[in-house]
Parts: sequence; C-alpha cells; structure tokens
Amino acid sequence: MSSVVTTYSGNLTGLAVLVTGGGTGIGQGCAEELVADGAHVTICGRRKEVLEAAVERITTRISHGGSVRFTVADVTDEASIAAAVTYAAERTGALNGCIANAGGGGVLYDYQDMDVQEFERVFRLNVLGTMLCIKHTLPHLISAGGGSFVGMSSLAGHLTHPWMGAYPVSKAGIETMMRNAADENGCHRVRFNAVRPGFIATETMAGIPEDSDVYRSYINNTPMGDVGQPGDVGRLVRFLISPESQWITGQSIGVDGGHGLRRGPDFTPFKA
Repeated sequence: MSSVVTTYSGNLTGLAVLVTGGGTGIGQGCAEELVADGAHVTICGRRKEVLEAAVERITTRISHGGSVRFTVADVTDEASIAAAVTYAAERTGALNGCIANAGGGGVLYDYQDMDVQEFERVFRLNVLGTMLCIKHTLPHLISAGGGSFVGMSSLAGHLTHPWMGAYPVSKAGIETMMRNAADENGCHRVRFNAVRPGFIATETMAGIPEDSDVYRSYINNTPMGDVGQPGDVGRLVRFLISPESQWITGQSIGVDGGHGLRRGPDFTPFKA
C-alpha cells in the first residue's frame, strides 16, 4: 500500500504509554505513532538488542515533546511485567495507556494431533500475558483519573483459522477480556478495546512467500487486495489512546482491508 501522510496535532502530549512487544512489527508501529503525537512511550520485550535498535528507529518519529525508552520484560512473568509497568509510570509520575501487543502463534496442528505443551505456551503468552498487563496497569490508569488499554487481537479472533490451535482461541479470549474489563471499569473512566489486525507486513508474516497458496488465500479474501502495514494498526491505536476516543470502550475493531468480511486464510500447506 502507498505511504500515508499524517498531520499530528499533539493530542497525546504528556501522556505516558506502555507498549509490550514494542521492539518489532506492530508493536514498533504503534510506538512510532504514539511518539509522533507527543506521548512518552516505554516499549518492552525480551531481547535487549532488539529493543535498543527499535528505540533508535522510533526516535526519528518523535514530535510534540514525546519520548521513547525501553525496558526488558517478559509478559508471562508477573514480577517482570510489574516492574515494566512501574518503570513506564516513572517517566511522568502516571500511566495513561497500555498497548498489550506482545503475543504470538505456534506450530500448526489439527486437534487430534495437538501438542498440549504448545497449546498451553501460546495460550499463556497471549491470554495470561494480556491479563497480567491489565492487572498491573489498571491501578495506575485509575489513579490517573482514567486511561485507555488496548488488547491486540487478530483476524483469527473473529474468523476461523484452521490448524492454528491455541492462537484463534486465545485471540478470541483477549476480545472477551477487553469487554469484561470495559464493563467493570467504565466507572473509573478506564476504557478497554481490542484491535484485530489482518495480514500486516511484519517480520513474522514475512515467512509466507508471496508466490505461495497461503499468501494468495490472504489476498483473495481481502476486498482491498493488499497487505497492511504496522502503521495502519498504529494509527488506530493512537486514536484509541487519545481523548478523541473517550466514548469508545468494549469494542473489537478490525484493521484488515475488509478481510473480516470474507473467510480466513488457508494454512493447510504449513500444517505439521
């Protein structure tokens, strides 16, 4: 897709936001959009060298007094994510938003051959990791007088993705978690929404060759006939963090070129 020219007005100036899995792909795209609109962003992930490189790239997008820094953290380890949240809040003395982006898939199986440990690993990463982010950011968001939490779902949380085991189940779980948390915390002015990316050009999706049947199954089921970019997700996330979205909560919003109107991709050639 062609690049997008965006004018940033500084709607996020002074806000502190944590982005998990912010070193690559969609997480980095979200961080770039946030700092461009003035946010003080902390990215976290498990690999220091990846985070350091990401900070260098994200720094080029800073505007309206924003900033970016990183901390090493594993979202499946409660003490680790608690420390990352504390670090993110130290920048301004408050925390105003969280993008729970860290997650992933795994080996493709049909159910009769499912590896239980692999199923549990993916579920723990996506569902438990998101829950721990809610648990430790929520007191800060409440104390700040309100805020915005974005859970990273997927097209797979909405359309069937055969052979993907725990991945679509876990992404659907994230959407349910966002609805429940939104219902519980509207009284605190804390909003919870999920974002559903489709096929986004990231390092992970780069493993699907463009001349493959799997790649074609994505394009053929996408009305706009193309692949999205991390910034496409980042621009929606920037809006959901901003005060402009103050009356939006408990929603799951697709960023997929219309793919959610049709059917999921066919990963049969990759099945174990």
